[in-house]
Amino acid sequence: MIINRQSGWLDAAEILPSPNYDDRPDETDISGIIIHNISLPPGKFGGGWIADLFLNQLDPDAHPYFAEIAHLRVSSHLLIRRDGVIQQFVPLHKRAWHAGVSCWEGRERCNDFTIGIEMEGDDETAFMEVQYQQLAKVSKALFAAYPLLSKERITGHEHIAPGRKTDPGPHFNWIYLNQLLQA
Repeated sequence: MIINRQSGWLDAAEILPSPNYDDRPDETDISGIIIHNISLPPGKFGGGWIADLFLNQLDPDAHPYFAEIAHLRVSSHLLIRRDGVIQQFVPLHKRAWHAGVSCWEGRERCNDFTIGIEMEGDDETAFMEVQYQQLAKVSKALFAAYPLLSKERITGHEHIAPGRKTDPGPHFNWIYLNQLLQA
């Protein structure tokens, strides 16, 4: 996997440009990776609902839960689906709207300096082997492209927004991810 530093796109990703992003305060300060989980509707996998949310195309009438969230303007840089397909919504050097109110190592506004990676999943279900494999490959490509990133600079949404967020959740295998990153 290769990241085009000029465009901010990952060559292995399906590109679905979201309108939900803006400029980072400092494009040279990409110094963290935040892992999330997402499923739409909650607990259901597959389909295009996650992409629809990030593209502002979620039909509020398609599911009762969607009526609650269709108005949100959110995004993530990347989504790793349960089948291993990688979708990219925001160029990596731009600020995606994934972290919300957050603080990491004393720094607030984590969207300013992090890359958001969504794993299709939830707090109740184990992630797929292919998702970990893809996450490790993406992470290594990010380390190569952005010198401030490393395996020590990966955290979960639950760690930067404690009490507000629980993802990637108790089924996310941090030890296994670290093993893959060392290989």
